[in-house]
Amino acid sequence: MTAVLPDVDPFSPEFLADPYPAHELLREAGPVVHLERYGIHASARHAPVRAALHDPEAFCSSAGVGISDFRKEQPWRPPSLLLEADPPEHTRARRVVAGVLSAAAMRRLTEAFTAAADELVARLAHGAPFDAMAELALVYPLRVFSDAVGVPEDGREHLLQYARMVFNTFGPRNELFENAVAGAGPTREWVDQQCREENLRPGGMGAQIHARAAAEGFSPDDAAMLVRSFLSAGVDTTVHGLGNALWCLARHPDQYTLLRADPGLARAAFEEVLRYEAPVQTFFRTTTRPVALDGVEIGGGEKVLLFLGAAGRDPRQWSDPDAFDVTRRATGHVGFGFGIHACVGMAMARLEGEAVLTALARHVARIEPAGEPRRMLNNTLRGLETLPLRLVPGPA
Repeated sequence: MTAVLPDVDPFSPEFLADPYPAHELLREAGPVVHLERYGIHASARHAPVRAALHDPEAFCSSAGVGISDFRKEQPWRPPSLLLEADPPEHTRARRVVAGVLSAAAMRRLTEAFTAAADELVARLAHGAPFDAMAELALVYPLRVFSDAVGVPEDGREHLLQYARMVFNTFGPRNELFENAVAGAGPTREWVDQQCREENLRPGGMGAQIHARAAAEGFSPDDAAMLVRSFLSAGVDTTVHGLGNALWCLARHPDQYTLLRADPGLARAAFEEVLRYEAPVQTFFRTTTRPVALDGVEIGGGEKVLLFLGAAGRDPRQWSDPDAFDVTRRATGHVGFGFGIHACVGMAMARLEGEAVLTALARHVARIEPAGEPRRMLNNTLRGLETLPLRLVPGPA
């Protein structure tokens, strides 16, 4: 039997501000539950979430990865050729973008990303209070990611507004959704224009996507949509991944002491942040046929909400899951998704996270809270609007 939860609203301000008590309720109610308020199924346990992500034939993305069913209603924008597509169309599109984000490409970016993180952190390690969201977590990805893609400097702030809008529209048409799309015309127009080949820096990743897309037979308009998908997912998620990392390290000084003693833990520490305080909390899938998920029968054509953030703290998968531990082997978390739709830019996000955390270990003796942070509410993302911190300098 599927547990029916009539009172759980995963898109309410209260839930979004502090989802973890409700996550525990969802996990303990069963492997799959029914959220009566929206008439949808949901899973918050690691094993069924991972299983659904790993089965795109039964749990499709082409009907939308939000609550809207593209087979029944018109999407507010043309669907992504990556995020909202299934094989074989998705396979062809992902091959284009993945080819640009190869291991060799990441190696070529490492020096520039590391130098930018080192310079920024060294400048902010002055011991005075500052907003770590505005001056570090936001500034760094917006600079290095946009430079790598070849986006012009003027107007880059639109990338943040666009991504926030996209992730809010994966939820129901609540206040967050409506506020996100209200007056968004200029932002959408700017992003659409920057995705065109003639507006991207020659040799950058955006231009490379256009070249590879043309070789695969994509039209210029479809190539621009591939760049759009990359831009919409490549900035805001990393912004909040870095913000969450800074907040976790400030709240757990013992863990920062471990990182400072061994900067080689930077990659593992960033993975632990993605498990413990996932920037992307949820995604939907739609069943293509009747299917059993962890022994629970779900009908065909049903929306299923997958709680990535809750899966990251499932005690069935992780020992002491509510503890933040930079020495933990967090391999297997679903913070980047899983399967064929796993985040195509995760290698770049990992590079950025490792570069910033390594720079902190090099220049900062202590990370101290300097006031209460202000939470950002978003139908899909978990992050902070402001984060007052002090970075107390110390010798390497």
